[in-house]
Amino acid sequence: MSAQRALNTDEKLDWLRLFRSEHVGPITFYRLIERFGSAANAIDALPSLAKRGGQKNPIKLATRESAEKELKAVNDAGGIMIARCEPDYPPLLAAVEDAPPVISVLGRRELLKKTRALAVVGSRNASLNGRQFAEKLARDCGQAGFTVVSGLARGIDAAAHRGGLATGTIAVLGCCISIVYPEENKKLYEEIAEQGVIISECPFGTPPSAHQFPKRNRIISGLSEGVAVVEAVQQSGSLITARLALEQGREVFAVPGSPLDPRSAGSNNLLRQGATLVENAQDVLNELQGVGISRFTEPQAPVNGAAATASEDDVATARDKLLQTLGPSPLRLDDVIRDLNLPTSAVLAALLELELAGKAQRQPGGMICLLSA
Repeated sequence: MSAQRALNTDEKLDWLRLFRSEHVGPITFYRLIERFGSAANAIDALPSLAKRGGQKNPIKLATRESAEKELKAVNDAGGIMIARCEPDYPPLLAAVEDAPPVISVLGRRELLKKTRALAVVGSRNASLNGRQFAEKLARDCGQAGFTVVSGLARGIDAAAHRGGLATGTIAVLGCCISIVYPEENKKLYEEIAEQGVIISECPFGTPPSAHQFPKRNRIISGLSEGVAVVEAVQQSGSLITARLALEQGREVFAVPGSPLDPRSAGSNNLLRQGATLVENAQDVLNELQGVGISRFTEPQAPVNGAAATASEDDVATARDKLLQTLGPSPLRLDDVIRDLNLPTSAVLAALLELELAGKAQRQPGGMICLLSA
């Protein structure tokens, strides 16, 4: 991405329109900006790109009217929308390859500029001991200068937010910023909106749903230098957050628990896999001493306009070969490019067309795969 700059209203509406258009995820969004130079140019190019990729029906573009309506709704709710290129965007999150191009923010957005942050996550059905530990861990780390990040779920998340309220806490939602979920956390939501900050990448009005939470988890880990898992059953969302943290180069911490308690099975397994054992806040502080923002550098973008230099014949050949080579299991893009033995610009252009046609998906870590029909 280019250097930080504030977007004017028209540019922000274009960013929002592009991000809300069909088949445009975060990584595809950034590739489009790199190729076409602006969101407005990318929007103009989407229909022809999707058609060349094989989409039969016209791609659904977000309208300017819908973008204006969403921006107004966020503002009317007391929030603000921040684009990834803008100075107020959280610097740790900006270093993540698939960071949301636009986020909605409610509360003290100056907290987003702090570069020392710790995520504390865990079981919704948490034990009393687990909740008390999470709250104390968050309070102690907050007093040491860390913003506490979590997902506002019941159990460990709620306890972590309470511990971090006095020093600063960020709640990342799997729904829009105006919806309280779960309802039992309404008072906590109101306290965070006043003393902390609430963020979401979801369109305004989006209700909570299961498929939103893994996407939300990458933001929780992306906002943080490390993720501490207090209690987690096997196959829990907290373990997804820990895995995403490792992929993003963050530290992973785990609190040991009784082998007789299934709520500790996931966190104990993290310890077997090499997570740092946490018995108190000092264990976290020792591990993160001297880390800071300098460790996390923004991913290097491909050369601007590289895909535009490919001939139509090369792109068509690359498109056919990609469809033959790719499958549902992700492959490394670098390996695919070497295997196809075609100009890189042609492969990147063809892949972009397939993504916009809903046939291929680019994933974090330079992975690509075909999507099932």
